[in-house]
Amino acid sequence: MDSGNTQPPSQFTYPFQYKPHPLCIRAAEELKTYLRSRTDWSEEISRGKMFGILVVSGTTSHDSTDITYLAAFSGLLDGRNTHQGFVPAVFDLQQQDEYFQTEDAIISSMPDGEEKSERSRRLQQWLFSQFNFLNARGETRGLLDIFDHETCRIPPSGAGECCAPKLLQYAYSHNLHPLCMAEFWLGASPKGEIRREGEYYPACQSKCKPILRHMLQGLDVEENPLLPMMREMSERMKIIYDDPWIVAVDKPAGMLSVKGNVDVPSVETKIQETYPEITGPLIVHRLDMDTSGVMIIAKNKDIHKALQIQFYKHEIRKKYVAILETDDIDRLKTIPTPITLPLCPSHTDRPRQMVSHEHGKEAITEFEIAGTKDCGNGKNEVRIHFYPHTGRTHQLRVHSAHSLGLGSPIKGDRLYGKESDRMYLHAESIDFTHPITGEHIHLEVPTPY
Repeated sequence: MDSGNTQPPSQFTYPFQYKPHPLCIRAAEELKTYLRSRTDWSEEISRGKMFGILVVSGTTSHDSTDITYLAAFSGLLDGRNTHQGFVPAVFDLQQQDEYFQTEDAIISSMPDGEEKSERSRRLQQWLFSQFNFLNARGETRGLLDIFDHETCRIPPSGAGECCAPKLLQYAYSHNLHPLCMAEFWLGASPKGEIRREGEYYPACQSKCKPILRHMLQGLDVEENPLLPMMREMSERMKIIYDDPWIVAVDKPAGMLSVKGNVDVPSVETKIQETYPEITGPLIVHRLDMDTSGVMIIAKNKDIHKALQIQFYKHEIRKKYVAILETDDIDRLKTIPTPITLPLCPSHTDRPRQMVSHEHGKEAITEFEIAGTKDCGNGKNEVRIHFYPHTGRTHQLRVHSAHSLGLGSPIKGDRLYGKESDRMYLHAESIDFTHPITGEHIHLEVPTPY
């Protein structure tokens, strides 16, 4: 790989939130060119597949003349685990398949029942037990042991078959030093989920995060790049309303609503520090970390319950202002309101949400187009006012980005679109009835963009 004048990074990629290093982008573009030349794979790739790049050096010296890259695909490609030019599977079932295929055939022929379920469970456990992962220290841990310390305890199907574990396993096994990594999507978006052709994506949470926690040990890994921003944004929170029962804040984009699994302030912890005398639960409703705007907080459990009832009865009205990016503004103008796509969590990649008519919960979003801006090159920015009737996680973001919704992601949405300086979604106002005084309360924070 010709790295030119590009210097390798001093720390390895934090795989769950990153901007691709220029070396990864160069390698990925080279791989994309190759993949698009493989006409025998074009139909399968057009249906959608994740590919990964790991830039490595043969030593720890980071000598630019010693840099190359490894490539991987998630799952199978053309029905196979292994292809020339790609790293192999961590465990290649196709090369070790006598026991599995025999047992699987027996199970398939059995009538449904407890015996079939138990035998299938044992076969799955056997398969999981074949996966063992190295880390940079040369230590090995099995898949079952890794997940035994997680909440789910049982590995999800396909764990260990994604790009990132494959790439790191090969590098460690061949004494190659990992420098940086990136994964990108080619082809159509999966049913119900949102993936965009050629875009880069972080490693998945459910399958990969527990494995990578082990595999990254011994590497000097970047800090989660969101943490400094989250700490800075928490200092910008402002109280906009305060009475003996309710407090409301202007939450900046980049601040958590409630305590997370990282040591950074949230609206919840800041309110607890500011009002140590109040009792919980405090948070009546949440805003995504990347969303700014009005949040109301209860000062005792009775007020919390009363406000929750108003939310449940759809008596609280919220207005959001968003900027959408689109290359098909004419289509956008024809979409009827409201959007009613049911939503549920992505079981393989939380916190992402997905559209599911089978498992999703009702989600209703009214919207209106408030203005348009021609950005040139066929691109437009559209100002949208959203009035959600329900409060599902990422509701406005998915209803915007999904092809069955508006089909245009919110500008700066790093999960469902493309990251920029911020996500352009703001909770501008909220209207509710005060649980004690009975008066109508209107709180508003002007949209900052």
